[in-house]
Order: sequence, then C-alpha cells, then structure tokens
Amino acid sequence: MPKETENPAVLVGLDTRDDAGIIKVSDSLAMIQTVDFFTPIVDDPYAYGQIAAANSLSDIYAMGGTPRTALNILGFPEKTISKRIIARIIEGGYDKATEAGVTILGGHSVKDPELKFGMSVTGFIDPDDIRRNSTAQAGDALVLTKPLGTGILTTALKNEALPDDILAHVTMIMSTLNRQASEIMQQFTVNACTDVTGFGLLGHLYEVANGSKVSARIFSDYLPLLPDVGFFAREGHLTGGAKENERYLANHVHITDNVSEIARQVLFDPQTSGGLLISLPLDEAKSFMAKFNKNSQIKAALIGEIKPAAETTIEIV
Repeated sequence: MPKETENPAVLVGLDTRDDAGIIKVSDSLAMIQTVDFFTPIVDDPYAYGQIAAANSLSDIYAMGGTPRTALNILGFPEKTISKRIIARIIEGGYDKATEAGVTILGGHSVKDPELKFGMSVTGFIDPDDIRRNSTAQAGDALVLTKPLGTGILTTALKNEALPDDILAHVTMIMSTLNRQASEIMQQFTVNACTDVTGFGLLGHLYEVANGSKVSARIFSDYLPLLPDVGFFAREGHLTGGAKENERYLANHVHITDNVSEIARQVLFDPQTSGGLLISLPLDEAKSFMAKFNKNSQIKAALIGEIKPAAETTIEIV
C-alpha cells in the first residue's frame, strides 16, 4: 500500500479512501483528480460510452466540485472490435462530457484482450467547500439519489434475460449525471458525501462511517429499487462482486432477522454509476429531497441515519 503523501498542498489523499484526490492550487482554488474505466456494462456501444463517462465524472460531483476537463482511456481488442464500434463508444462519452460542460483534451488507447473505456477527469472546487466521505455527524440523515440494483439487472442482461423496457430504464439511470444532486446539495449543510459504485451501498457507507468514527443504521423498507430487481435476484442473476462485498463487510454489518433476502442482495450489489449517498441534518435532508425530487425524474430517498460509534459499524433493520 503506498504511503500517504507529505505534500502539505494535498487536501484529500489516500488516508480516507475518498472518491477523488484534491490538491490546493491557491487560497480560493483546489484541483480534483479522479480516474475510472471498466468493461462494457450494456451491449449498445454509444450507451456504454455514456455510462462510462457519467461514472467517471461522478467522483468529482461527490466531492462537491465542478468537472472541467477529461482524458479518454481506451483498451480494445483490435481483431474483434470494429472501428465503428469504438467510434460510437467515444461518441457516447463525448456527448455525456459535453452535457456536463467538460472538455475532452485527448486521451490514450492501447491494444487489450478485453474492451475497456473510461476517463481521467479534472475538476475544481473552493478549498473551504469540499464534501468529504469522512465527516458524517451523529444525528445526520442518509439520503440516496439513485435507486439500487444495477449489478443484478446488468447480470440479467448478460444472461439474456432482461426485457428491453427495463434495459432502457436502467441505462437511463446509469447514464444520468450526478450533477444536479451535487449542485443542489451545495445549498445545504452536507456533512459528508460519497457516490455508490463497485463496493455497493454498504461498502461505501462503511467507508463513510469508519472514516467519520460513527455508526450507521439503514432502514431496509425505504431502499429505492430499480424495476423487477427482486424478481431477477430470486432468479439467480447475482454478481460475484456482491459476494466479495459481503465477505469483506462480514465483521462490520449486522442484518436483523426481519430484513428480506432481496434487500440483503441489493445492499451488497455492486453499482455502476450509482447515486450520491449524502449525510446531512434531518430537517435539511427533507428540504434537499423536496428540491431534488421536484426537478428530477429520478427520486431521492431517505434510507437511514448516522449514529454514535458502536461495536457494529452498520445495522440494517
């Protein structure tokens, strides 16, 4: 494991496993840097490019920053992937970056046995207005801005079991920027924020609670789910990543007997381009949701609360 840098200009580095790194440029400006890429999550190359771009940009939004530039990252098997498909992937990423007000300055591609695409993104923020994943406060409410279940549904897609209408819906969710949620949360007293991706809701919540030296409680009945997630979970369309997440968190999570098996599967399910998980005072959480839900086709949900530190870091009820 690399050692934490001793550069005093680094405001967010390796120590709290935050969503992005931040370095101070001046008293009023800091630069945010992040990178992400993955193999295709959907079959349509344009949609894949859009989802990969939205996912890469999300870390900047989770910090409360504004993304400005990006570099494409592409690995491709030259003998099995046509130039037309590659062009559509890049076009999808370009269009999503343009929607975010981000300029793509270039990038790098390599021959690779497996197709991969994503972006390295640079953003900016006021050094005094950073949203970290390690500063949640006991008494906060937890708000999630996108529904859960992308891992289960995209696994069903790989198994050729996902209907077109649900595919279209989950693609819309994954390709939606977290820009609006980020901009609205800056109008409130947000104590901590992270985005929900590969470690699942519980994996990223554990990083928040552990880094903040608090505990958390999740209300399983309030979890927002994508359409028919329960059906496809019961049909066995589950990811290996969910099992890895559950093993990793085994000593940090207590799930009460009344929690359904579907909720349990969704809590550990790896997400692609998931929503923001926001920790803020309860009265402000209600105001945030009212404002966000009024202006978004995707609805935020209040899913839990932050508690004082306890023997078990996360309780699911």
